[in-house]
Amino acid sequence: MTEPQIAVGILSGKEIQFFFPDEFISSDGMAISGMQQAVYRKGKICWQEKEYDELSFTPQRNISSFFELQDVTIGINFHWERKEVQRFKGELKIIIEDDKLTAINVISIEEYLTSVISSEMSATASLELLKAHAVISRSWLLDKLRIENEKLRNTMPSSSAANSQFSILNSQFIKWYDHEAHKNFDVCADDHCQRYQGITRASTPQAVEAVSATRGEVLMYEGKICDTRFSKCCGGAFEEFQNCWENVKHPYLIGQRDSQTEHRLPDLSIEAEADKWIRTSPVAFCNTQDKKILGQILNNYDQETADFYRWKVSYSQQELSELIHKRSGIDFGEIIDLIPVERGTSGRLVRLQIVGTLRTLILGKELEIRRTLSTSHLYSSAFVVDKEYKEDEEEIPSRFTLTGAGWGHGVGLCQIGAAVMGEQGYKYEEILSHYYPGSILEKQYK
Repeated sequence: MTEPQIAVGILSGKEIQFFFPDEFISSDGMAISGMQQAVYRKGKICWQEKEYDELSFTPQRNISSFFELQDVTIGINFHWERKEVQRFKGELKIIIEDDKLTAINVISIEEYLTSVISSEMSATASLELLKAHAVISRSWLLDKLRIENEKLRNTMPSSSAANSQFSILNSQFIKWYDHEAHKNFDVCADDHCQRYQGITRASTPQAVEAVSATRGEVLMYEGKICDTRFSKCCGGAFEEFQNCWENVKHPYLIGQRDSQTEHRLPDLSIEAEADKWIRTSPVAFCNTQDKKILGQILNNYDQETADFYRWKVSYSQQELSELIHKRSGIDFGEIIDLIPVERGTSGRLVRLQIVGTLRTLILGKELEIRRTLSTSHLYSSAFVVDKEYKEDEEEIPSRFTLTGAGWGHGVGLCQIGAAVMGEQGYKYEEILSHYYPGSILEKQYK
């Protein structure tokens, strides 16, 4: 197998502005540089007073050449969403998609990974953490490309959002989201796939070394590339795959403690155990307040969030009822209760019953719960609920406080925990073995 190239969807819009500091060659042979603009008009790409169905620009032989895209949104639908100018190496391709233009960056996998490592976390992280992240990012990507090469893409529904599966049965709404959503490129550039920002943020020599030292390496289990999910902070315990996505159990994505010294994990599917776990601060790799470590793995915009391991969110009755109505599209009336129905191995809620004066519904899975209870995404679904009542109102709570654990789905590698392991001297092979037990490293190409 030779090193593949991938197509990364960067942004979409009715018009796209881009800049070439050096000469690039357009698909119809024009040598161009400087600021450019492509506009969608009547089913065509309009550029330089010509019309195209598809347009591409490749750099001249100078390998240091790059192009810039204006107004790229990062952190889509997350609390730190914003726009910025981004720089990319490789080819720029512009296509028509859903009555808009989409800008795509075509680049080699190893160059893509160097950017992902720098984009997902600060490239000043320990070398062993960066190596571990290079392996799981490469594994995730090659597994995705394998699926597409097996023609499975044609059987999967496509949309601009995540592929979602849901069932409505007996007053339940159970929905989960996955990555198989992009029809015209391999991956997108935001957290829906893997955070990719080209060469916008300088890659340190360590990030380059981490990708180079693990070149072609992926995680395998019983002859297949592993589904190497990861999240920011597991909250002290790993969640299992089937509790967040489809009901498939992966033996290397199992519930266990994020620790090498404390091995006993309470049964957090039991409400009393989950309540105790979430309200306390158990020993775990990711239980750290060390700003040096957090600063290594979290870029500046992530550091706007101070609480990772344990957190609190509070809503008044009006705030919560309006939020749930807006986010779910269902009018529950006033909210009487939020009742845990099912929890996973990390204490994350798989199903939650929302009880209102007008409607009662069981909601799942974890991301749907997080989307419904926040204007963007609640940090995690591992939370317990406290209710307050006014003196003259005993049936309708006046305030709900959610006390929670972790950030993200908690499946696979925990980035903060892995950063602590790297600082404590663990090798990348040991970090991967901890978060994906039973998996083995294998080189796919040289």
